[in-house]
Amino acid sequence: MNTELVIDVGETEIAIALLENKQLVELNKEKSNVQFSVGDIYLGKVKKIMPGLNAAFVDVGYEKDAFLHYLDLGPQFKTLQQYAQGHYARKTKTTPMSKIKLESDIDKDGKISQVLSSGQAVMVQIAKEPISTKGPRLTSEISIAGRNLVLIPFADKVSISQKITSQEERKRLKRLMESIIPKNYGIIVRTAAEGKKVAVLDAELRSLIKKWENTVEKLKTAQLPSQLASELKRTSAILRDMLNGSFNSIHVNDENVYNEIKEYIESIAPEKEKIVKLYDGNVPIFDQFSIEKQIKSLFGKTVSFKSGAYLIVEHTEALHVIDVNSGNRSKSASDQETNALDVNLSAAEEIARQLRLRDMGGIIVVDFIDMHEGENRQMLFDRMKELMEKDRAKHNILPLSKFGLMQITRQRVRPEMHVHTSEKCPTCNGTGEVSPSILLDDRIESKLSIIVKNTNAKSITIKMHLFIAAYLTKGIFSKRFKWALRYKCRINIVPISSYHFLEYHFYDKNDIEIETPTT
Repeated sequence: MNTELVIDVGETEIAIALLENKQLVELNKEKSNVQFSVGDIYLGKVKKIMPGLNAAFVDVGYEKDAFLHYLDLGPQFKTLQQYAQGHYARKTKTTPMSKIKLESDIDKDGKISQVLSSGQAVMVQIAKEPISTKGPRLTSEISIAGRNLVLIPFADKVSISQKITSQEERKRLKRLMESIIPKNYGIIVRTAAEGKKVAVLDAELRSLIKKWENTVEKLKTAQLPSQLASELKRTSAILRDMLNGSFNSIHVNDENVYNEIKEYIESIAPEKEKIVKLYDGNVPIFDQFSIEKQIKSLFGKTVSFKSGAYLIVEHTEALHVIDVNSGNRSKSASDQETNALDVNLSAAEEIARQLRLRDMGGIIVVDFIDMHEGENRQMLFDRMKELMEKDRAKHNILPLSKFGLMQITRQRVRPEMHVHTSEKCPTCNGTGEVSPSILLDDRIESKLSIIVKNTNAKSITIKMHLFIAAYLTKGIFSKRFKWALRYKCRINIVPISSYHFLEYHFYDKNDIEIETPTT
C-alpha cells in the first residue's frame, strides 16, 4: 500500500492529510492556539465532588472544569497522590522511584469522596480534549507514550500489544522488558516494537523515564493549576502512532515544520529520513495532491461511492446515523439479494473510510439495504470487521439486527471533524444581491490596473476558481497574455479548486496578498 502524509501549514492551523493509494482516509486540523491535547499532564485543583456521579470536577485552566471519574483514577492512585504531594511546592531532593513503596490498590467499588476532597491538588492527564460544551476528560493513571513503548509509573507490570500475534515474539519482548525495566514502572509494548532490538527499546525506555522525572521536577515550582508535561505536537504524535514500513513520503509546505519532522524521524527511524520532502510549489499543497477536491466530495451530507449508490450521513447529539442507498445504480446482477449484497459491501468500505476521515465517535448506526440470506448478512459483518482493523481508534461492531441495522461504537478523544463543503452563491457572493457575472473579467482587469499603477509591480499572481482561470488563459492570445502586454507586467494565474466560483485574490512576487480596491 502506498501511504503518504501531506501537511498544510497555515497561519492559524495545521491540516494533516493521510492518503492511502492516493485516497484521503484521515484528516486532522489543529489550531495553532490549541491548549489542551490528549496526553498532556497537569497539576489540577479539585473544585467539586459529585457523589451522585462518583466523580470530581477539576480545574486545569480550561474555561469549563474538567471531569475526573472514580474509575479513571487508576489502581495506584494513592501512591501517585502521595508521591506528587511529597514534591509539590517543595524544594526537597526528588525521591527515586525505586525507593517508593507502592500502596495497596484503591477499591474498585469505592467512592470518590474517600480519596479526593475539594481544594485538593491532583496530578491528572488529558484523556479526551474539550468537546462541544464539555471540558476535558481526565485520568490519573498517568502514561507517557513513545513510538515502541508506553511508560506507566507505579504499574510494575509488562503488557504486550494484542496485535503482536507471534507467541515467540511476545515471550521475547516480555523477557527483554522485564530484564531492563526499573522498579515501580510498568510498560506497554506497542505493535511497532515487534522485531526491535534491545538497544532501541532500552534507549526509548530511558527517554520516557527522563520525561517522567522532568514532570516530577516541575511539581516543585508548580502553581494551581499548571501544565507539567506536554504531549508531542499533533504532527509528531500522528507520525509516532502511524509511521510504519508502508510510509512512502511525507510532504510539508513549511520549512520549520519540515525540519521538526525530519529531526523527529531521524530519532525514531533514521532509515526513513529521506521520505520527508519540502513542498515549495505555487499551487497550494492540498490542491497539488487533489486533497481539496476529495474533501469537497467526502464531507457533505451525501457521499457517492459506486455506480450511483450513495450514503446519507446525519449527526445528532446522541449518535450518528448512516443510511445506505442504491440510488440509480444499474442492476448488473440477476436478483435483488445479490444487488443488495454488492451495494452493502461497497458501502462498508466507504463507511470505514468515513469514520476515520471525520473521526466520528460514540454510537454509529448504519441502515444497510435489507438482505434476507443469513450467509450474506454474516459476510457483510465479517467484511466490516476486516475493514475496521486499520482504524487505530478503539471500536466495537455488532452483527446486523433483524431490521438490517448495524451498531458501531468508536472511541472519541477529540472533537469530530466538521468541514463545510457548501460555497458562497457564485451570482450574489453571499450578499443576496445579483451582479452581472459577465463583467467579472472587466472587474479583475480594473483592479489589476489600479494595483499596477499604485505599486509599479512587475509580477502579479491572481488566484481564482479553476473554471475562471481556464477562461482567462485559453488560447495563444489569451486575456492574461493581453493584460501582460497592456500593463507591462508579468501575470501569473493560479487555479484554486477550494475558491468559490467568482472568488479571486491578488498576490505579489513574495506571495503576500495585495489589498484590492473596491470597484
